[in-house]
This record gives sequence, C-alpha cells and structure tokens, in this order.
Amino acid sequence: MSEGQFAYMPHSRALPLPVLLVVEDEPLLRIMAVDLGEDAGFVVVEAANAAAAIAILEERTDIGLVFTDIDMPGTMDGIMLAACIRDRWPPIEIIVTCDKMRPSPAQLPARSVFFAKPYRHEQLTHTLRRMAAV
Repeated sequence: MSEGQFAYMPHSRALPLPVLLVVEDEPLLRIMAVDLGEDAGFVVVEAANAAAAIAILEERTDIGLVFTDIDMPGTMDGIMLAACIRDRWPPIEIIVTCDKMRPSPAQLPARSVFFAKPYRHEQLTHTLRRMAAV
C-alpha cells in the first residue's frame, strides 16, 4: 500500500447484551433460569428474593427485564415485586412465573407476561428475546 492509501478496516462493535434479573428463591430453579437466560443471549443477574432484587435494581441501571417467581419468602411476593418494578422502573419488562397459582390479568402490572411452571424453555426464550427486542 502506498503512502496516502488507507486500508478499510470494518468496525465490529458489538452491541451490549441485554441484562436480565432472575428472582427465584429455589436454588436449582434459579440456576436453571439463569442458564436459560444466558443461553438466550442475556447477561444474567440473580436474586433469591424480592428484597435482594430491589437492592440490585437500585444499584444497576442496565437491567431491562425481570423474570420473577410469585411464591417467595419475605414480605414481598413476586406480584408485589412486579407492581413495585412497574411503579419505580417503568421501562423494565416483567415476566412472572408460578407453579401454585395463576394470577388474573388484573393482578399483573401492564406489559407483564405470566408463565406457569413448568414452562417450556423455547416459549420462554422467545418471549425473553421479544420483550428485550433481541
């Protein structure tokens, strides 16, 4: 290459991966949900209860989606956590799951989705990606 000529070097600037917060008190189910999120292309942060999830949300501004179980110990269940998230962090998308109950649409905040346990991994992966626009 002679002086004054430039080689074209394409920029391969990767977009940051979306961040998913998994809130599940059962360790094995949490591990499975974290693996599913990572396989779907997310950076995954995990919490064992609603209080831990809120502490994480207060510290991080990059979480775009929360996947929470309804039935959790503590003062706040997953439905109350979802309502809190919708109120305090409106842009965050929410997926709620449970094996013991099926909430009515009126119990869930706007733009949230419910999956009964055991959920189908392909369906959940598709919904995660769609909600995060991945």
